Amino acid sequence: MTAAIIDGNAIAQQVREELRAEIERLRASDIEPGLAVVLVGEDPASVSYVRGKTRDAAEVGIRSETVRLPAAITQDELLRIVDGLNHDPRWHGIIVQVPLPHHIDETTVAAAVKPEKDVDGLNPLNLGRLFRGEPSLLSCTPRGVQELLLRSGHDPAGRDVVICGRSNLVGKPLAGLLMRKAPGGNATVTVCHTATPDIGAHTRRADIVVAAMGRPRAITADMVRAGAVVIDVGVNRVPDASRKSGWRLVGDVDFGAVSKKAAAITQVPGGVGPMTRAMLLANTVIAARGGPTIAT
Repeated sequence: MTAAIIDGNAIAQQVREELRAEIERLRASDIEPGLAVVLVGEDPASVSYVRGKTRDAAEVGIRSETVRLPAAITQDELLRIVDGLNHDPRWHGIIVQVPLPHHIDETTVAAAVKPEKDVDGLNPLNLGRLFRGEPSLLSCTPRGVQELLLRSGHDPAGRDVVICGRSNLVGKPLAGLLMRKAPGGNATVTVCHTATPDIGAHTRRADIVVAAMGRPRAITADMVRAGAVVIDVGVNRVPDASRKSGWRLVGDVDFGAVSKKAAAITQVPGGVGPMTRAMLLANTVIAARGGPTIAT
């Protein structure tokens, strides 16, 4: 068996095309979706991510602006800037790029973004609404995983899903999203983590395995049953002397071996990453049209 590739780039492009049409309708009603991106410091990876997000926004017709701040900024100063964006009607969505410098508490900053402008879906109120099944702006990577499954024909409803990883960014909100009694949910979800004695005992019975552990090639072929669907959220740098950079990106799944056993699988890069960015745009459009009206 050779797994079908779930192409995140292609599916993200579909989403962007749909958003472009919706943005044109909003503009016809004199609503110009706006996204403010706050970048603290000059971390090369963060700079690259922000550049990609603003490029995506421009492609679909979302007005965006990057607020560049020095790494030495105090937490109070950053919170004042976020508060100013909260009250600026030009911006329907706000993201504060992470990681932040060590002297700034990311949880405090996430909570400072107005829930209705929290297009990263990280405000505690939005996370709480997610678990209650109430309308909210959803965390981008979990929503991207859900869309990948639905648009590739692997509806999680009624399926056994094992999520490897319990982070606040991916594992926990994804579990809540896939458990919800709503389209794209109704799965039976198990969450494994660093204290799980035998992760393979769980993943081998799963219809869908989601790897979000932050450890390169942690999910091996012997941990996946034949015919499973595997979604790889991990992005890890590993040494590669053949590359000019000296490194390359791999996921949390041993792709070469697992792809010979699974029915469908995502790649790294080109899988979940493009969908995370597409969901950021989708959240901005939802915010611009007045927020979510039903649990999605």
